[in-house]
Amino acid sequence: MGLSRIAALAFALTLLPLPAQAGDVAVRAARLHTVSGGVIENGVVVIEDGVIVAVGPASEVSVPAGVRVLEAAVVTPGLVDAHTVVGLSGYLNQPHDQDQLERSAPLQPELRALDAYNAREALVEWVRSFGVTTLHTGHGPGAVVSGETMIVKTRGDTVDEAVVVPRAMIAATLGDAATGEDGESAPGTRGKAAALLRGLLVEGRDYVAKKAGEEGSKVPTNLRLEAVARLLSREVPLLVTVQRHHDIATALRIAGEFDLRLVLDGAAEAFLLVDEIRAAGVPVVVHATMKRATGDAESLSLETAGILDGAGIPIAFQSGYESYVPKTRVVLLEAAIAAANGLSRDRTLHALTLGAAEILGIDDRIGSLEVGKDGDLALYDGDPFEYTTHCVGTVIEGDVVSETRR
Repeated sequence: MGLSRIAALAFALTLLPLPAQAGDVAVRAARLHTVSGGVIENGVVVIEDGVIVAVGPASEVSVPAGVRVLEAAVVTPGLVDAHTVVGLSGYLNQPHDQDQLERSAPLQPELRALDAYNAREALVEWVRSFGVTTLHTGHGPGAVVSGETMIVKTRGDTVDEAVVVPRAMIAATLGDAATGEDGESAPGTRGKAAALLRGLLVEGRDYVAKKAGEEGSKVPTNLRLEAVARLLSREVPLLVTVQRHHDIATALRIAGEFDLRLVLDGAAEAFLLVDEIRAAGVPVVVHATMKRATGDAESLSLETAGILDGAGIPIAFQSGYESYVPKTRVVLLEAAIAAANGLSRDRTLHALTLGAAEILGIDDRIGSLEVGKDGDLALYDGDPFEYTTHCVGTVIEGDVVSETRR
């Protein structure tokens, strides 16, 4: 074959459509909820190489040749579970798959969620089948400081494939759940728990000062205090699981004393401190709506989310932690209850997606259907907040990771 014919053939090949790659997909929806840009009737989302490249009405968005096309009645951004222990807590409910809480000491901020997360845990697949694409997971409530949290996508066979943010927050607890059940083991009382937390922060502050001094190079590295240093520098927030109003007040007080970024978790009695929470500029990951109203959460309300959102306080939803099998709630169902108790459907979806992403600091990547963001979508055969609706597909960065009708 002559050089001219080879050149002509090569040019012709460049005009042929390239085969679809992994991470390339288009989704058509009778109703497309972008969250950031409203609702598009008969909408289309096009994802290439895992990233959204086009969003809009079907009449305006062309689907590239060879790309797989999915269809659904309703499509939303992938859902975000703003606090869970899935991946550390497993469905078998046996000691070997319950790594969410280390009980040997009340203060262990150095424990890394990255070292405990099991990407192949069946609960990850379970929540993914309901449209949950992102988890904020890690060490759970039950110790004054229980360890780090992380942010992952609900896919991958290893933690490295799943991780989005390896160090997201440091988890703490105040109130009944932080005190010793026998009345003797530390911390025992609310005052002791608060004192332990303050003491740790003071110790961390002294450590930072020594490291910054002339003899800083001689100060031995302390993993526990390195974790505290990230709190004091505001690199990561302190996530405090707290329910009663006076414990919420303690969390706000300590955060103010040490200039910490604070995220309240649970906050069953937050309705008693709306003005204080709003003034502090603190977001709330609302307690699981159908959490049992017992112990320090006995005053929880199905209307908590609506009350806080109505007051202008940023909120997100969580599945939380359940001590019984199957060990997790489904955040979509928790949100649906809030949507029936004072929170509009639009605001409920916002809290499940973009609102959660904003609290977690990853709204540049997820939470809404916008060009340039990750191609994470949830597909439904009806209104996601109706009990009779099914999730019929989940897409993460353009990969169809679930087609189970759940």
